[in-house]
Amino acid sequence: MLDPAYVAYLFSALIAFVVLFQFALALGAPWGEMTLGGKFPGRLPPRVRIAALIQIVVLTFIALIVLTRAGVVFNQYSAIAKPAIWGVVVLNLVGAILNTITPSKKERMLWAPVAIVLLICATYVAVN
Repeated sequence: MLDPAYVAYLFSALIAFVVLFQFALALGAPWGEMTLGGKFPGRLPPRVRIAALIQIVVLTFIALIVLTRAGVVFNQYSAIAKPAIWGVVVLNLVGAILNTITPSKKERMLWAPVAIVLLICATYVAVN
């Protein structure tokens, strides 16, 4: 059986990758076809780039919930992390579904595997 802390570290590393991607999008990287179903090829519009910055905050908070539930950080909040991890699982389930059915082939190829691994990691930490 894997130590949930190691799984939480893997989850966090993948989240860090997503955060870097979102940060690049916010700075104007021309990767719009790899997000949001490819609706905005090239650079994202300014309002969507601001949303990418907001997503960075949300993703960081999600990683902290997983790390807290695994007992890696903020042990004083473990009582909050125990139910909150299930919200993370649900969000990752939705993300895995959406990234699997997206009309953007590039998005599907890049993010579906990441989303599925994130879902597996979050679920593992939740049940252990």
